[in-house]
Amino acid sequence: MCSIMGYCGSGVDEESFLDGFKETISRGPDDSRVIDTGKGKLAFHRLSIMGLTPEGMQPFELDGSYVVCNGELYGFEKIKEELKEKGYTFKSDSDCEILLPLYREYGTDMFGMLDAEFACIIYDANTGEYIAARDPFGIRPLYYGYDEKGVIVFASEAKNLVGLCERVMPFPPGHYYKGGFHCFNDISKVEKVSTDDLETTCKKIGEKLTAGVKKRLVADAKVGFLLSGGLDSSLVCAIAAKESDKPIRTFAIGMEEDAIDLKYARQVADFIGSEHTEVFMTPKDVVDNLENVIRLLGTYDITTIRASMGMYLVCKAIHEQTDIRVLLTGEISDELFGYKYTDFAPSPEAFQQEAQKRVHELHMYDVLRADRCISVNSLEARVPFGDLDFASYVMSIDPAKKVNTYGKGKYLLRHAFEGQEILPDSILWREKAAFSDAVGHSMVDDLKEYAEKCYTDEEFEEGCKKYTHARPFTKESLLYRDIFEKYYPGQSEMVVDFWMPNKSWEGCNVNDPSARVLSNYGESGK
Repeated sequence: MCSIMGYCGSGVDEESFLDGFKETISRGPDDSRVIDTGKGKLAFHRLSIMGLTPEGMQPFELDGSYVVCNGELYGFEKIKEELKEKGYTFKSDSDCEILLPLYREYGTDMFGMLDAEFACIIYDANTGEYIAARDPFGIRPLYYGYDEKGVIVFASEAKNLVGLCERVMPFPPGHYYKGGFHCFNDISKVEKVSTDDLETTCKKIGEKLTAGVKKRLVADAKVGFLLSGGLDSSLVCAIAAKESDKPIRTFAIGMEEDAIDLKYARQVADFIGSEHTEVFMTPKDVVDNLENVIRLLGTYDITTIRASMGMYLVCKAIHEQTDIRVLLTGEISDELFGYKYTDFAPSPEAFQQEAQKRVHELHMYDVLRADRCISVNSLEARVPFGDLDFASYVMSIDPAKKVNTYGKGKYLLRHAFEGQEILPDSILWREKAAFSDAVGHSMVDDLKEYAEKCYTDEEFEEGCKKYTHARPFTKESLLYRDIFEKYYPGQSEMVVDFWMPNKSWEGCNVNDPSARVLSNYGESGK
């Protein structure tokens, strides 16, 4: 990961800008640079992944125009060659160096051309304008706000802006800013429903996911893999192992006393022959790191915080004990193929609408979790299930094929790899376990128990009344909200609400986001 920031006007408070920028130096500890464009500031913290030489340091410049980008642009080599034919020259091997020539050639149309996970800020010297953009899933973070002069400010994280801007909001994924926000790619929108039959559908799912993993293995820095033992991360690891000429490195974490996930992760690691590392966490680790995790996340959402505890601690261990810089993860599969609660969808149309909603909100939940837990430990996240070609296809599949009429969730994804001996059948067909519980059911129970001790019943009732937006409804949710407000006062609208199952569906009107509370959870966590 890298960190970017842009003050898009004159008269910046230098001290406040630099103080805000320093908040995310862990995203890019290799080098830092701030430049004056003549009409504002652009700033960059570098984590060297592609083009490791000093020439790859940003901002990049072209005839007085500048760009900073936190991103991976897949297939950039082909675009680079085409730009060379148009007379452009390049000084580094960085993928992001192509952005200014692309912008000169295609303007804002360039954003729809990128196969990338990215967030960028451009200063156009010809017009004196600032342009910013973010990838369609929001895998790379970007926030914005206005300072007291009314100048718009962009930054990788909300913590960069809290001291500069009264109200901080997430930059909408799939949009670019040029005097206002414009959508260049709504990844959830289906232009034409696929008419492929079941076997063709599953064949394409397998091929497109494999392609999505392969392109994310390319890096000048070392690559590792988070492995929970669940279907999604196991598939990513298995595909990578098959496509690699040497054993991949996998990492798993679990509670010391009930590490159910470590058992399954170890089965996968043994099967694919990975170099596997296990990390253990204790109830004390969870409580001791809770406030820090909420601060680094910038959220009060229950399931995001629960699921971040293990992810943060395993990434911390990777950062401290290895030289790995890039991690592939299994996020975005649930939004595309379904959660446990989407088994209760009353119709295929309702399933599709829920998927669209979840895709639109992803950048506030699972994608945010992966980015912050990984980047705060000076690592970069890559998300194969967020591959644009793969995700666009899955969204276009007839929702009647995606709803769970098979007696098994995510049937299409499982069937896509059936018979290939890429994973043990016991993993490929194992029921989904909720990641917020999969680091050991006791972890969630420990957090609830800790929250219970923090408030009397009377304090809880009064505490909830302090908040009108996203009002807490349990002692655990109140605890998280109180800690959030300590670091992000008055910024709750950065998150639309607590992540919860669709309460309007029969069987989903629950008071906890964990799949454990659903009637169809069954054997998932055993």
